[in-house]
Amino acid sequence: MRKLYFLVPGTGGKFACGGLWAELKTFNLAQQICKSQLVTYRQREPETLFLDDIFPAKSLENVIFVISWGFDVPSLADKLKNYHIVYHAHSAGYNFILPPSVPIITVSRNTMGYWGQKAPNSLIYYLPNQISNEFTNLHIERDIDVLVQARKSSEYLIKQLVPELKKHCKVFVVDSYVKDLSQLFNRTKVYLYDSAEYWAQQGISEGFGLQPMEALACGCQVFSSVNGGLSDYLDPGFNCYKIAGYSTIYDVQRILKTINSSNKMILLEQVLSEYRADNIIKRLELILEDINLFFDSKPQYSNDIQTLTKLKFTKLFFKKVWEKIRKVCNSLFL
Repeated sequence: MRKLYFLVPGTGGKFACGGLWAELKTFNLAQQICKSQLVTYRQREPETLFLDDIFPAKSLENVIFVISWGFDVPSLADKLKNYHIVYHAHSAGYNFILPPSVPIITVSRNTMGYWGQKAPNSLIYYLPNQISNEFTNLHIERDIDVLVQARKSSEYLIKQLVPELKKHCKVFVVDSYVKDLSQLFNRTKVYLYDSAEYWAQQGISEGFGLQPMEALACGCQVFSSVNGGLSDYLDPGFNCYKIAGYSTIYDVQRILKTINSSNKMILLEQVLSEYRADNIIKRLELILEDINLFFDSKPQYSNDIQTLTKLKFTKLFFKKVWEKIRKVCNSLFL
């Protein structure tokens, strides 16, 4: 297999976020399959290869560049257009298109559906993000009734629901980085997550939504929005509850009932196993074999499948209108 260069702007600091941690986990898993290396392109870091230092190399035929940072993808794809590129797509909704020569690996079926419509002539694959083994139910005492992470939370959640809940139970709002989130989830009875408003403001989708699944894996009862990639695995009424259910008081009543109930919703192990390392490594190996075969074969073929451009879409629209007019005219003269 070709060597993989995973491109990230940096490995921490101002670039720290769920998407970066997910990408680093994928990089670590890829290392178990083929030669893989991290490459930064915005800031130089000790003992990490920098993108601009690669290009003096005579040949990069045996290298695949993995790009993932949504806002940087167009410029990176253009910069690397003469090399083998794979787009590792987390969120959806970025206003760019990619040529069919760039295979797309998506982290959720929701994102896969987006790119299936946006790039119908590209090779597209599904590779879920990893839920690490430390996210498991330790069956310890849960001393936190309700846990909320302030980041990405809606105004409704922070300004309406949380103040009302604080009148009735112990609520812990996290507004800073947590080193061991799995321990916190294991201390929590109910976890609240409501990101639809946040992602609507960003103009892109929730790519995966790690925290609700991590919370479920730790035995929390989860009240969540079901936007974007969350819809891949959240099933309201079966493994979670839909938050923001019509009324603040109705939400409070449901949450308090859940805190005090012995009937718990769980994420079935067969569902969770899809996101564990063993399954992801197997899937990634098959995907990489397919992509390597594509890059081996690509020089033998020409790209003769017409892309659905705005011009083609316009032509198809007017063709459809003309066919309707023609049918009406024919019926009038019969």
